[in-house]
Amino acid sequence: MTRKLALLGSALCVVLSAAGASADDLPVRKAGLWEMKMVRTGSAMPEMTMQHCTDETVDKEMSNNVSPMAKQICAKQEIKKTATGYVSDSECSVAGVSTTSHAEITGDFNSAYTVKTTSHAQGGVAGAAGRDTTVQLEAKWLGACKPDQKPGDIVMPGGFKMNVRDMDKLKSLLPK
Repeated sequence: MTRKLALLGSALCVVLSAAGASADDLPVRKAGLWEMKMVRTGSAMPEMTMQHCTDETVDKEMSNNVSPMAKQICAKQEIKKTATGYVSDSECSVAGVSTTSHAEITGDFNSAYTVKTTSHAQGGVAGAAGRDTTVQLEAKWLGACKPDQKPGDIVMPGGFKMNVRDMDKLKSLLPK
């Protein structure tokens, strides 16, 4: 169960990384169903593919809901536009684990984009030594959402389904 929560937490961080900026910083993704494949380098964690049904309202809500949570756990969170896309740098701490991350976002928000994040985590269980991780999120637009989906739905591997509009419920899963 703990591993599933860790996997879910990692997935949420990557999924929300493209929405973590204010609505003015990153373009809103095209409405519909997005496939998001997460690949971790230097980790035994398997590749994970999920689907996210979204619309303009949900993307803006994600930015507005994630920002207050990020402000609570992150001492630094900057996003800058570059010639090829965007870069994001953050310093966050949850449950005694401090993480410094750098993300590069390329592509477009109408058909496909990539978020490549490198991070260094320090602390946690018995003051564990630093761990470096690279995560790449490859997102591509698939078309309209499926008939049984509503904007905000994320379908995780194994069919686990949640809605990002339930973010307040997810906050309770974060370790103190």
